[in-house]
Order: sequence, then structure tokens, then C-alpha cells
Amino acid sequence: MKKSKRILWSIFLLAIPMLFMVSGCKKFLDRKPLTATLDDIKQGGIEGLVFGIYSAVKDYDIGQVFGGIPWQGMHNFRSDDSQKGSEPSDGAEWVAPFDNYQYVKDLWASNFYWDAHYSLIHLTNTALQTADSLQLTGVESEVNIAEARFFRAFAYFDMVRTYGDVPKIDFRIYNAAQANIAKSPSAAIYALIDADLQYAVTHLPLVWGSQYPGRLTSGAARSLWAKSYLFRGNFAAALPLLQQVINSGQYSLFSSYFGIFKDAGENCPESILEWQNYMGPNRTDDHGSWYATCQGVRAPNATGWNLGWGWNTPTDAFVNSFDAGDPRLPSTVLFSGQSDDPATGGYGGTLPPYPSVLPQPYWNKKVYADPAMRQSTGWLDGAYWINQRVIRYADVLLMTAECLNETGAGAQGVDLVNQVRARVGLPDITYTDQVLLRAAIKKERRAELGLEGERFYDLVRWGDAVTVLGPLGYQHRCRFYPIPQPAIDRSNGILVQNPEW
Repeated sequence: MKKSKRILWSIFLLAIPMLFMVSGCKKFLDRKPLTATLDDIKQGGIEGLVFGIYSAVKDYDIGQVFGGIPWQGMHNFRSDDSQKGSEPSDGAEWVAPFDNYQYVKDLWASNFYWDAHYSLIHLTNTALQTADSLQLTGVESEVNIAEARFFRAFAYFDMVRTYGDVPKIDFRIYNAAQANIAKSPSAAIYALIDADLQYAVTHLPLVWGSQYPGRLTSGAARSLWAKSYLFRGNFAAALPLLQQVINSGQYSLFSSYFGIFKDAGENCPESILEWQNYMGPNRTDDHGSWYATCQGVRAPNATGWNLGWGWNTPTDAFVNSFDAGDPRLPSTVLFSGQSDDPATGGYGGTLPPYPSVLPQPYWNKKVYADPAMRQSTGWLDGAYWINQRVIRYADVLLMTAECLNETGAGAQGVDLVNQVRARVGLPDITYTDQVLLRAAIKKERRAELGLEGERFYDLVRWGDAVTVLGPLGYQHRCRFYPIPQPAIDRSNGILVQNPEW
């Protein structure tokens, strides 16, 4: 069933020549420019280049940075909801920088995070320069340009909220020296994000239809743009974008919370942005990613529970943060030694105990693989086919409620929070004042979006990070990660370290 939904899109995405891909083993500044002949490009405008960007953002190379372990480190481990996980000896060097905020300036994960983002930016700039040089016009070309500009904005939003000021490379690179430029102020990066997403909102379609599941839409562009405004505290600018997404009629909350994260819930009406993965029977037609596999339950093979690498495991603080009876807890967390609970998305199994067999007490249930799919694909110790949910409609509802509350219309915003709560059978909350609704929204975002990469950046933008994460070692300067030392060394003094590091 999944293959019939996705086969055409998969063929387009994965048939892109490796010419357009980049290797995660190479540094961005050391790579030769990616090229193609104009005769090749003219056959399909820049569609091939753009489809290559889709593939790169979730593949086994660059895609590590948009869902694999480096992404998990930056986006999840740094929150109070999850930690490195796995066995203590597995990736022990990740604990200090990502769990304890002892940031390291030369670490494979953070180095790769920086380099791969600029590799993706390079792919987008190449597509945009090619379109400009060919003077491409017409709706199809405008859509392709909009897709490339969306991905550039997506990459730069990660960079600016992770590092602050970064080099603004909005042009095609033909040799390494051209990329060796100084940092631009974060305001300039946000201006580029705004311009790119304005174009994307204008030129991306509202909907694609079933032949292109996961392809970018104007709703995805508006949602990302609004998220960037929230990070800047500009609620007035974010609000109309979010309201347009809601009023478009294209999205709705999925009836089952845990069902969103199952195979049948992929590309459901709640999905606004979702990276597409696929693996056929017996390991054929492998178009997957490391996203779910890197988080699967880690156990000895003999137990039958070796489902992945065991990273990004929930913390006691996260488990204890849920209200009693909130079904999102057992839908989000697998408990070692307990039933996987079919009523909240399990398959009728009981996990081995902790610590005698499993190295962690809790696991991320949102990436829990269906045993039937593991048997079908032949990948018993991974879940490479599971899509990564990037932006959900529930996130949009909660962002809209926050914007309404912060602009003096909290009485309207509380209804959106209650929509999210009603989906999981929780009682309505009532609007009393802005302060109480603000606290309720923060709590709701934590429960609803747990382990999905939102919590750390939410705490930073709310100004709560020092209070909440301080006991774990966080300081105000930890809102930005230091620029990787190898990148600085390669620049010969042009790129300078963040002033607080």
C-alpha cells in the first residue's frame, strides 16, 4: 500500500544522478563544485536539481544532519526531554556537549552539522543560479525555484538559531575560495529567510495530490516562516501566516494521536511537512534514512528487541512532566520491562527489563517499527522506511494560540489549545489571563511535540532555558553552539568564533 502511494515520487527522487549529491565524508569547502551541462538541464528545467535536494535532505549522507544522530544531538539531546541514550560506552563523547552543555569545538557531530548544512545550501544555490542563467520562466520553473528557496531558508533557519551570526552564501560556489567569507549578522540571515519564504509562499501550490506525497506546499512555507518569526518573538508577523494555514482547509488533526506515527498515518491530513522514506521487500528499493533506526530500542540480538541504535531516549523529567491520564505519554514512550500497550500504538509485545537487559528505562515510541514491516523489508534491526514528521498541524494550532495570547487575544487562542487536548480526550482549559494561558501552552507543546526536536529551541526563544536547563549545566551562552574549529581553521582567519566562545 505504501509503495503504491509513493512509487512515482520515489522514482523521481532517487533516480537523480549522484552528480547532484554530496558526500558527508568531505568538508564543504574541500569539495569540487557540482556541475551539469546546460543541455542536460534544459531537458527538464531545474526539476532534476530540485528533486536532488529533496533526496539529499533525508538520505544517508546529508540527511544525517536533518534527522540522524547529529540532528538528534542539536535538536533533542540539548533539551530536558531526552538524552544521548544507548549504552554508556556507545558515543560516550556525546554526553558532555549535548547532555551537559560542555560544548566541544571539534567534534564529528557538530562539524558535520555545519558542513552538511552548507552542502545543502550549495545545492539550492546551484539550482537557483542555473534557473537564472537559463532565464527560466513559467509556472513549473517558478515552483522549482520556490522549492529550492524553501530548502535554503530551512537550512539557514537551523544555522541562525544554532550558531547566531553565520556566513550568508546566497550565490553559487565555483571554487572553495568563494565560500570563504566572513559571518553576516543574524538579521541579514533572517532577511534572506524572509525573502526566500515569501517567494515560496507565493509560488508553491496549496496541494499537490497523491502523486507527490511530501512535496512542498505553500502551507509548509507559511508554517516554517511563522516558526522563524516566533523564534524572533515577532508574534504579529507570525499570526496571519498561521491563520492562513488553518483557513486553507487542507489540514486537520488526525483522529488518533499515536496513529500519526504509524505507517498508515504517514502523509495524513495532519502532515504539513514530512521527509519521505521507503524500503521495499527484502531490502530492495532502499530509499530510507537513519532517522528512526538511530532511535530504535537497542538490545542484544538474541532478545528479538534489537530495533536500532538506542539514541534519543526520554528522561525522567520528561516522563514525569505529563498530567495523570494523558495518553500522549504511553503513545510517546516505550517502557523497558513493560507491555508496548496496543491501545497506544504497540503490537502486543513486552520489552525486556532495565537494566539487566536493556541499557535505558525509556525509548522513543514515535519511531517504533511495526514487526510486520521489519519482517517484510528484511531489516530486523532498523526502521529505515519510517517517515520523519517535520511540521504537524498540531504545532500550527499551538503556535497560533501562542501568537493570539501574546497579542492580547488569548480568549481566542484557548480554543485552539483545546482542539489539541480534545484529540487525546483531555478536558478543556478555560481562559483566565495571559500568564496562565502562556504556561498552559508551554506545557501543551511539551506533551504534544515530545521528542520531535522542538523543546530546546522553545526554551531558548521563551527565555526559559537558563531556569529549566541551568541545573543540567546550561548557561546563557549555550543558546548558540560554537562554530566548529575545523571550519575556522580552513578559513585562514576570515571566519571568527562566536564571541561568547
